[in-house]
Amino acid sequence: MTLRMIQTDKAPKAIGPYSQAVQAGNLIFISGQIPIDPMSGELMLYNGNVAEQAHLVLKNLKGVLESQGLSFENVVKTTIFLTSLGDFVKVNEVYASYFNDYKPARACVEVARLPRDAGIEIEAVALINQ
Repeated sequence: MTLRMIQTDKAPKAIGPYSQAVQAGNLIFISGQIPIDPMSGELMLYNGNVAEQAHLVLKNLKGVLESQGLSFENVVKTTIFLTSLGDFVKVNEVYASYFNDYKPARACVEVARLPRDAGIEIEAVALINQ
């Protein structure tokens, strides 16, 4: 199986030694996205507003998907990392607005800390239609 690293300007550059995404066969594994503006490279914490952070994270995921000709309907699994499960309802509302009627498998966990002190990180696995 051939592995292919994915890099796009539609999402923030990796902030460490990893790829934005990797294609393995007909699956794309998208690295966790935090609320970084892809144009400026700046972390956008929106004064702690996790709903606004979630919008930017999902836009970044969308950028990676679109760079490969995919959409949220290709996503088969996501994992959401929150620094507070108290934000679950707010994040859920934002998340639902991106996935509409299609609902991939998902896990959501509370973590002690995220890179750059973001309040949310989301990773995804997408299927390429063949």
